Amino acid sequence: MVKVRRLICLLVLSGAGVLLHYKRRLPPHWRSAFNSPADIVACVDPEECLKVCGAEVGCSNIAFPKLVIELMPSGLRGLMIAVMMAALMSSLTSIFNSSSTLFTMDIWKKYRRGASEKELLLVGRIVTVILVVISVVWIPILQSANSGQLYVYIQSVTSYLAPPVTAIFVMAIFWKRTNEAGAFWGLMVGLAVGLTRMVLEFAFPPPRCGVFDPAPAVLRRVHYLHFAIILCALTAVVVVVISLLTPPPTEEQTHNLTWWTLSNTSEREIALQKVSTLSRRTEGCESARRGKCVRTAGFCSPRPGRLAAGTPPPIIHGIKEDPFWSRFCCVNAIILVCVNIFLYAYYA
Repeated sequence: MVKVRRLICLLVLSGAGVLLHYKRRLPPHWRSAFNSPADIVACVDPEECLKVCGAEVGCSNIAFPKLVIELMPSGLRGLMIAVMMAALMSSLTSIFNSSSTLFTMDIWKKYRRGASEKELLLVGRIVTVILVVISVVWIPILQSANSGQLYVYIQSVTSYLAPPVTAIFVMAIFWKRTNEAGAFWGLMVGLAVGLTRMVLEFAFPPPRCGVFDPAPAVLRRVHYLHFAIILCALTAVVVVVISLLTPPPTEEQTHNLTWWTLSNTSEREIALQKVSTLSRRTEGCESARRGKCVRTAGFCSPRPGRLAAGTPPPIIHGIKEDPFWSRFCCVNAIILVCVNIFLYAYYA
């Protein structure tokens, strides 16, 4: 998270992306390959693993914490722990805030059109508390899923939920014919199939070695990473079929929004979206309270700045990238792919 925020703050995004990925190849990742406590992390005997980390299937969950706490110098150790805690808090706050905002603005406000700012803020807080409770209740499920291996759990859940979103994003960027109906139904079908696989994974946890696996064949014979490829392809097929059966988007809707229309010679000015009715209502309330702050559910927010009368909205004049940085990014991307393939083949 810290690296991503540094990337966003840089002026040249192509060079920043290359810098970020080169930094990911540096220690502590390299150091873990040479100084890993193999006698503890790579334990094979279930009884020994149970003594070391409390899990019979392995102790891969403690590999990175042991690397940071036991092998890194004191200064870097404190810095790494601080970065990990900051990234964790930043991720949790952004997830809770986004989830509560989605529920409040897209669901609650739809059925409570006359809801006040105080009511919306209160509902958002309640949803956040509910999400925290669900997260705590989910811990036993996390410990039992995938035999308690956290990395495998994260990768498997990502393989069930991320491929539909990835397929829709790629199709929308590289295929102009993709429309709203195709994206919506592709996402619905992909999420339904992915959630079905995830529920089956929770219902049939993997057994220990030498024990018969009663799970269905789709779980025993199809690895979750292979399932992610199948799910992505299925979502793409649904998007293509539904998009071809429904009206295509207009040129106005795809201008400067796809790969093929990004560098159109007919450069138009793109006006930013207008403020929502909620923002206009809030702005009106603020103008009525000049020199004061709005107190809502215990918070005090200052009056936002307003545009002068007759001032036009901000305008985006187009998006162009320096050819040098474009080539720089492409060349280094190829180098990084080659390095990753070499490392994967060498340590496989």
